[in-house]
Amino acid sequence: MQAQAIGRYRWTICTLVFFATTINYIDRQVISLVVVDYLIPEFGWSETDYANLTIAFQLAYAIAMFGVGRLIDKTGTKIGYALSLFLWSVAAMGHALIKTTTGFFVARAALGVTEAGNFPAAIKTTAEWFPRKERALATGIFNSGSNIGAIIAPLTVPFIAREWGWRSAFLITGAIGLIWLIFWFWLYEIPKRQKRLSKEEFDYIHSDSDGLVAVADAQDAPKRISWGRLLGYKQTWAFAVGKFLTDGVWWFYLFWLPKFLTAEFGLVQAEIALPVALVYVIASIGSVFGGWLPMKLIKGGAPVFKARKNSMLIYAFGAVPVIAAQLLGDSSMWFAVLIIGLAAAAHQAWSANIFTTVSDMFPKAAVASVTGIGGMAGGLGGILIAKTAGLLFDHYKALGHIQTGYQIVFFVCGGSYLLAWLIMHFLIPKMRPINI
Repeated sequence: MQAQAIGRYRWTICTLVFFATTINYIDRQVISLVVVDYLIPEFGWSETDYANLTIAFQLAYAIAMFGVGRLIDKTGTKIGYALSLFLWSVAAMGHALIKTTTGFFVARAALGVTEAGNFPAAIKTTAEWFPRKERALATGIFNSGSNIGAIIAPLTVPFIAREWGWRSAFLITGAIGLIWLIFWFWLYEIPKRQKRLSKEEFDYIHSDSDGLVAVADAQDAPKRISWGRLLGYKQTWAFAVGKFLTDGVWWFYLFWLPKFLTAEFGLVQAEIALPVALVYVIASIGSVFGGWLPMKLIKGGAPVFKARKNSMLIYAFGAVPVIAAQLLGDSSMWFAVLIIGLAAAAHQAWSANIFTTVSDMFPKAAVASVTGIGGMAGGLGGILIAKTAGLLFDHYKALGHIQTGYQIVFFVCGGSYLLAWLIMHFLIPKMRPINI
């Protein structure tokens, strides 16, 4: 009854962001699903070559993250989000025109630059449309779009590539984003300009009255906040370190899981679809649960920061069992798939909360910029893991035991979250909102 009185239009906005994130992950994952059967035979790539292609995407993504958050803070979410999605859709479709390895490097870099806008825009949208107590849940829901995209891709891309060629896979999936733009311009506007929004829901969205962040937001914090000033805060560095140590783990699962299943179990494209989809179904559940748990703790009376931090510690422990993924794979493929799924769920639960720490601590005018700084750090962490993985896999492949390479990488993946939590706790042991 209370929800009906307040209104639910903010969840319509969350749905739009969910679908944008879904499209984002479909577009970036296509290459991992056509590389073994089509691209390696056509272009003759090694494991290191493929790693370098993933690095081209991640490096461009990381560099763009540093500036795209500032751009979105300047242009606003409506125009900034639309521009980013239009450009990454064009870049994704552009892969269909590539005929050389060099061309693929250019295409992956272009996709990385343009896709970098999704999360700064999404987090800023969430900060604009939700009170702090609901932001982790909203973030968990829209962030689960990354899992849905990772589920849809293996169930559709191999079929498209088999029926119409790998170029069609890039062309068709890239075009989906252009449809989203229609709904975005039709349904989206910031709360104070949205005519579909009731006064009751507007007041609820702006109901936070505790903490300096709410005060700064109410006073309409300055539109331009320098990077130098933002980098002077421990809160910025805590977020950046947390992203640096954990984002690369997710990149590894996204780009290397199909290749792990091929190397470890000899699966071909059609056989890969179900286990990959299962991993991301589990991850999607983790994403929503990751946002629900701190909200439950907050409604039970726990302070926002304590609820967030305790939840993140639980998720960090949830990632540890992936250390045994390759060893369990010797017994059963499904054991390995389930334990990787648990780790992916832990990551998404962690991600829903680490993103929300930005809007907990910074005024809305700085949210996209800080998210961009952290995103750049996460991209650099992804580059480090990708390059290391490529070198390890080529080394152990030459020795006839590529499984050892995967075991080493899974060990790193399992311990990254606890290390990140400890460093973040050291930097910000107590809630310290920024008043700019």
